[in-house]
Amino acid sequence: MDITIKGFVESSCSDWPGQVAAVVFLPGCNFRCPYCHNHPLVLNPEECETFTWEYVSRRLEALRSWLDGVCVSGGEPTLSPGLAELCGWIKAAGLLCKLDTNGSRPQVIRELLAARLVDFIAMDVKAPLRPAPYEKCAGVKVDLGAIRESMELVRGGGIDYQFRTTYHPALLSEPELVELVRGFLPGEKFLLQKARTAGALSEEFRRLAEVTPQQYQQVTEVVLQHCKKNPSG
Repeated sequence: MDITIKGFVESSCSDWPGQVAAVVFLPGCNFRCPYCHNHPLVLNPEECETFTWEYVSRRLEALRSWLDGVCVSGGEPTLSPGLAELCGWIKAAGLLCKLDTNGSRPQVIRELLAARLVDFIAMDVKAPLRPAPYEKCAGVKVDLGAIRESMELVRGGGIDYQFRTTYHPALLSEPELVELVRGFLPGEKFLLQKARTAGALSEEFRRLAEVTPQQYQQVTEVVLQHCKKNPSG
């Protein structure tokens, strides 16, 4: 199989809601999010340990009886040329397949959905779909048309999905967070997660204070309040 694997967790109960899943990490990413904690996979993947497909497939076969599925993460998995083959192997093994993605490559998502190779997609939506806030959170210029297209593909793909946003007040203001949330549809699964500054990609970001429990509770309440008020998402 033409796939490079740079991380492998045999079982996790936190990477896929309600499922016990192995996690496979693929290298490389086209974003440079300042809060990224998988940045060795992004900046220096050649320095990370490589897990051979022979080893990973053997372990997945051995664990198949009590795993529900496999989460394919990164980095940004849609950059890997062997992604469809990997997802196909997972499905053929009788396991569910989850994809973590930043949504920057809608054509790959379209192909995976058309071939029924994924059962769950967790897509990061970094900020409101405007250039300034999105590029601040992604660390690079972003094709927002591609992000919108991916969101619509995920919504119409006939599978379970979740949108995720990583929050820090230095990156997203409260009004920007409200703007983002009001763009979601009623009933869509949305996860707001705290950015951790320690060990993050950006040296400048590492110097910032962590999100306090009080700050997180406050923005969570704001998000919930505006979800309830928003008739269209």
